[in-house]
Amino acid sequence: MAHHFKALTNFTIANNAKVERRVSSRSRNIVLTDAATSVMTDLTEVPSFSIEETASITKANDNMIACGVRLLFVTKENGDLVGLITASDLLGEKPLQLLSKQGGSRDDILVRDIMTGKSSLEALRFADVDKATVGDIIETLKLCNRQHLLVIRSDEKTQVETVCGIFSSTQIGRLLGITIEPSTRVDTFAELERAILLPTG
Repeated sequence: MAHHFKALTNFTIANNAKVERRVSSRSRNIVLTDAATSVMTDLTEVPSFSIEETASITKANDNMIACGVRLLFVTKENGDLVGLITASDLLGEKPLQLLSKQGGSRDDILVRDIMTGKSSLEALRFADVDKATVGDIIETLKLCNRQHLLVIRSDEKTQVETVCGIFSSTQIGRLLGITIEPSTRVDTFAELERAILLPTG
């Protein structure tokens, strides 16, 4: 039986967005018709890690290694979210391009210089995610051409938006049994597209 998946509506994140935190862990085997939340990193159950925008990229790299992660939330001193920085940002061409323009050394580069700013991030509403499938999320990642999508929960009383989850194309690929290099975005989505076409059992 053929399954039809659709991309979800994305939106930009509010200026006062925060990041939820609570520690736990879980793992599961998935198929494309499973609930989207089965492949979401739930920040109410697993730890999230952040770094201030004024930190050096050397410190960001050290923090990623120490925490065993490939992504850090970038925040202001008051905890407001301002962006994301990934291992691909740190190890890719961004630092070299910046140094070729302004000179200096790698230690002079700050997180805010190469991070993906909040205005460039894509987000999904948890209410939509809660009704979606894994296949829907893959379609959304393809449409947005992103490695990551944030999931936002809004407080009805205060209207404060909080990042409560993350979708990672690399993690989804791993759960589907696909080997994906984080830096090869085109290959990533080609692999995921082939996964959509595979029978789900």
